[in-house]
Amino acid sequence: MKGKERYVLPLITFTLVLIAWQAAASLGIWEDYLFPSPLAVAGGILETALNGVLWQHIGISLFRFFTGYLIAAAVAVPLGLIAGWYRNLWVAIDPLVQVLRPISPIAWMPLIALWFGIGNLPAIVIIFLAAFYPMLLSTVAAVKNVDPVYLKVAQNFGTSEKDILRKVVVPAVFPYIMMGMHIALGTAWVFLVAGEMMGVRSGLGFLIVDARNSMRTELVLTGMVIIGVLGLTLDRSIGYLEQRVKKRWGFSA
Repeated sequence: MKGKERYVLPLITFTLVLIAWQAAASLGIWEDYLFPSPLAVAGGILETALNGVLWQHIGISLFRFFTGYLIAAAVAVPLGLIAGWYRNLWVAIDPLVQVLRPISPIAWMPLIALWFGIGNLPAIVIIFLAAFYPMLLSTVAAVKNVDPVYLKVAQNFGTSEKDILRKVVVPAVFPYIMMGMHIALGTAWVFLVAGEMMGVRSGLGFLIVDARNSMRTELVLTGMVIIGVLGLTLDRSIGYLEQRVKKRWGFSA
């Protein structure tokens, strides 16, 4: 797709959706308090931006998100490299991983609240759980599928197992690790709101809950819009980084 079309077509789509939304709200098809118009939501964004509340919520949400996400990467990637390389280790832990993986982080919320109380830590743990398994599984799969030719050549040169892992395996799987981190970012971002609904008094999730309790539906949508925009920004950013890594490793033109 040409460069212009990549930006123009989505812009046209968003514009048409906003026009249709505003037109439906103006015609009174539904009560405004049930689903505020784009102008009302824009007013909510402006209000919270000008009084500084929005920036505070964004800042703490990003802090919680990146803390949980980066801790997950620091644990899942090395564990995935080791488990993928030492097959018996993966055979031993795979059933446990497959049992725990389908359990939604939300299902852990009562226990997490009991173990860690209220504040930043429960939200960080929720994000950690959401990001951990996609990173772990993608890393393990990548290591297990490294071309045996690379390993055989390294062994023929007398390269030690430690150096094969460090100099052959890691470079070979790094693009796939980035792919797993890309997937994990989206998954973890989805659970940010859930994590911030557990007894915290700040963050975009709290903004939504507090607005709901006050019947400020335009602020509920304000929080949702900001979460969507930030999610898109994060996705595009790591997607760009992923493409750069693939080019650097010769995986794309």
